[in-house]
Amino acid sequence: MKKFKVYLIMVFLSSFSLSGISQSLEEIIAKHIEAVGGRSNWEKIQTLRSESVMKAQGADIKFLTVIQNKKASRSDIYVMGMKGFSILTINQGWSFYPWQGQAKSEAMTTDDVKNSQDGLEILDELMTYKEKGNTLDYYGLDDIDGTECHKIKMTTKEEKEVTFFIDPSNFYIIKRTQKVKANGQENESSTFYSDYKKLPEGIVYPMSNSSGWSENEVVKLEINPKIDEALFKPEK
Repeated sequence: MKKFKVYLIMVFLSSFSLSGISQSLEEIIAKHIEAVGGRSNWEKIQTLRSESVMKAQGADIKFLTVIQNKKASRSDIYVMGMKGFSILTINQGWSFYPWQGQAKSEAMTTDDVKNSQDGLEILDELMTYKEKGNTLDYYGLDDIDGTECHKIKMTTKEEKEVTFFIDPSNFYIIKRTQKVKANGQENESSTFYSDYKKLPEGIVYPMSNSSGWSENEVVKLEINPKIDEALFKPEK
C-alpha cells in the first residue's frame, strides 16, 4: 500500500512538473509573439520586398528579395559586377549564379524545393508550429554572448530540428540554429538576429543578421507591395 501511495505521489509530482514546464513554454511563446507585433498584424502581410547588403569575405553583396506569402519568393543577387537570382515556388525552383560559371538558370531538385518551402512563409515559425504539426521542447536558459536566453527546440513533422534562443528581456529571437545536410553530411548552421525595429504596420522586424562568415543589413523594407508574378519565372 505504501509503495502504491509513493507511486501515486511520484506520478502527481511528475505531471505537475511537466504541466509547469509546458505552461512556462507557452508563456514564453506568447510573449515572443506579442513582442514582435502579434499574430494578427503579421497575418495582414501577404507580400514583402526587402533590400539588403551582405558583407562577406571583404565584398559587399546586394540582395533584392520579394516574397509572396506561402506561394513564391525571389532573390536577385548582385556581386562582382554580375547579377544572379534564386527563385522558389510551391512546386519548382531555379537558380542562376554566373560567378559560379553558370551560363543559364538551372532547375532545383525536387528535394531542394521541398526542403526550402519554409522560406515562403512570412509568419514567424513559432506562430505556426502547432498547426504545422511541429513540437517544441524547453531546455531552460543558455548563455549566448553573455545573455542568458530561453532555449527552445522545434522538431518538425519531417524530423528537422531548429533551436531558438530568446532574450528574456524583450522576448526577441537573437539566435536560430538549424541542422542542415550538405554533400551527404549533417552540419549545424546558426544565424544571429539584432537591430529589431517596429514598423508602421505594427510588426517588429530584425534589420540585421549574421552568420559565421557574413553580416547582412536590411536597408529598405516594404510591406504589402504589389508584385508582378512574372518575377517568379526564370529569364530565358
